[in-house]
Amino acid sequence: MNERQKKQLIRIVAAAVLLALLAALPLSGLTRFGAYLIPYLLIGYDVLFKAARGLKNRRPLDECFLMAVATLGAMGLAVYEDGDYTEGVAVMLFYQIGEWFQSYAAGRSRRDIRSLMDIRPDYANIERENGQLEQVDPRTVAPGSLVIVRPGEKIPLDGVVEKGASSLNTVALTGESMPRDVAPGDAVASGCLNQQGVLRIRTTRDFGESAASKILRLVEEAGARKSKSERFIARFARVYTPAVVGAAILLALLPPLVRVAGMGLAPEWGVWFYRALTFLVISCPCALVISVPLSFFAGIGGASRRGVLIKGANYLETLAAVDTVVFDKTGTLTKGVFEVSAVHPEKLDERQLLHLAAHVERFSSHPIAASLKAAYPDEADDCRVEEAEEIAGQGIRARVNGKTVCVGNSRMMERIGAAWRECSHAGTGTVIHVAVQGVYAGHIIIEDVIKEHAAEAIAGLRENGVRKLVMLTGDARPVAEYVAGRLGLDLVYSELLPAGKVDRVEQLLAEKKGSRGRLAFVGDGINDAPVLSRSDVGIAMGALGSDAAIEAADVVLMDDDPMQIVAAQRIARRTMRIVRQNIWGSIGVKAAVLLLGALGLANLWAAVFADVGVMVLAVCNAMRALLGVKKTGAESSAPDSAAPDGPQHSYRIEVDCANCAGLMEDAARHTPGIRTAAVNFMALRMNVEFEEGQEPAAVMARVRANCKKIENDCEIYF
Repeated sequence: MNERQKKQLIRIVAAAVLLALLAALPLSGLTRFGAYLIPYLLIGYDVLFKAARGLKNRRPLDECFLMAVATLGAMGLAVYEDGDYTEGVAVMLFYQIGEWFQSYAAGRSRRDIRSLMDIRPDYANIERENGQLEQVDPRTVAPGSLVIVRPGEKIPLDGVVEKGASSLNTVALTGESMPRDVAPGDAVASGCLNQQGVLRIRTTRDFGESAASKILRLVEEAGARKSKSERFIARFARVYTPAVVGAAILLALLPPLVRVAGMGLAPEWGVWFYRALTFLVISCPCALVISVPLSFFAGIGGASRRGVLIKGANYLETLAAVDTVVFDKTGTLTKGVFEVSAVHPEKLDERQLLHLAAHVERFSSHPIAASLKAAYPDEADDCRVEEAEEIAGQGIRARVNGKTVCVGNSRMMERIGAAWRECSHAGTGTVIHVAVQGVYAGHIIIEDVIKEHAAEAIAGLRENGVRKLVMLTGDARPVAEYVAGRLGLDLVYSELLPAGKVDRVEQLLAEKKGSRGRLAFVGDGINDAPVLSRSDVGIAMGALGSDAAIEAADVVLMDDDPMQIVAAQRIARRTMRIVRQNIWGSIGVKAAVLLLGALGLANLWAAVFADVGVMVLAVCNAMRALLGVKKTGAESSAPDSAAPDGPQHSYRIEVDCANCAGLMEDAARHTPGIRTAAVNFMALRMNVEFEEGQEPAAVMARVRANCKKIENDCEIYF
């Protein structure tokens, strides 16, 4: 609870106590009116002030104006009728209780989500010349520095282990409960918890580019990418509130005039004015404005704790609608850890053939290259390797000791005119052909292994309602069909170049035109960037520490377990169910109470429930998106600034009300010098893009002034 929430709670308690005391005192006339005015002003002075400022700034139809008119009208009716001021004061009191709960719930959800992602390190240990360890801010540690991580401490920055061995708890990053063993030479990511031995780590990145910082930044910026549901609510609130206000005015004036002019009856101005006030209280769209963004933020935060990074509410919404999943094979459905199973030389012996292949693949990071280098561990000899060239979809060509050696598939052999031959013993393995100076020298058989949970993941996706499961691969047809058959996939396309994968995805997307279902592509995020970008939602697997994966994909799975795909979609679908429940539940209750109010069957108390009560229920329902995710540690605060890549700038803001956050965004967008602006209420950040040639400091000063006109309590930190 922050200082502002504490002060508001004191006002609420004080006003409630005064209201209870006044109900027991035998007061009447002006004395009674003056006495009830004290708790009314105590609890509502800020609402009245904001309503007046809204009128001054020509923004009358906000919740403060509606509540001010409704409660002042109720107080006026009490003077006119029987002197019962309890209802007017109580409506303002319960409105403020709802506002306090909204502010507290939003702040609590931020803290809960940050504690679920307990990955931000507090310090780094630097060893001084005297051997003493000094704790420093991780932001001050430069790449290439040596840091010491003791048992029980978090790894502060990404790096490589130079000395020591240990077991790391990676659950906060990947959602994987099994510890990961590391030894000298292994890469480690910031945010992992060291469980056993002392590690000496040489840092490879600064703090802002570390895995922990990127994860938290992605989650916090995700709220800036609005879903269709959020955009619908924003449009709905802009139309709904003025419409209800207009209906309230008609309800106050039209029936009394009809009764007098058309029916010859008494107008009953007080009765219809009271019903109009009920309309105004109900019209506040608080439940929708706060609960829908909160649902998405909670869903994204809960997914992040599971090691699933969803870059925005729009991608979460799309993921929930996916009914076609297209997989890459290597590294996605198979382990991508190849092993040499056979060597069949033609002109050389087995060792010489492996020797040449390992040399040519020296500069490649492909899993096949790693298997060849592992099969010939003495590859780092005195041989001279020059002019290495990778030919997309075919292989690698290089000069080894002056001779041209080509290592690749059959297409490469045909390209250079080498008389290659099929291998009758390849089975499901991949055949790597080798040619020296254009003469075929033999081939090597390499086999991949299907991932342990791949079949279970395919079954889980079918349970989720996915109708079509497809695999795209550059491997030979026998290998591709073997894997697809083992896993029970619907379609498989083999021997594809990167451009061929894009073409196949284009065809699948064309087949889905007119359908509500969406297509997801799952790959390793490095070689499949074009396909990831073209699909409705791109999912990168096992992307911990991979810049290419984080940039290319819309959903990033930090673990390489295929079951994470199933978990990601289930989280997305549960979140969307909660969003729909909040939208239609809130609208339904408000519509029902509006009708009852117009018929005189609902009073201001029912209106307060339709506003404050429904908002509280919607917020509680939204927090269900975090269920099933266990906390892992203490709270972790976000950095004061986190500028996303590109021309955007990010500023920390302070605002308690989701509606006010939307008005701040609107004010920023209409400020000269601003190209785009987006406010993330749950992360309390404003992301802006400036027009070319503008000075950010001067423009943001104007943005701050415009925002202050809307909500004086809001703040933008430069």
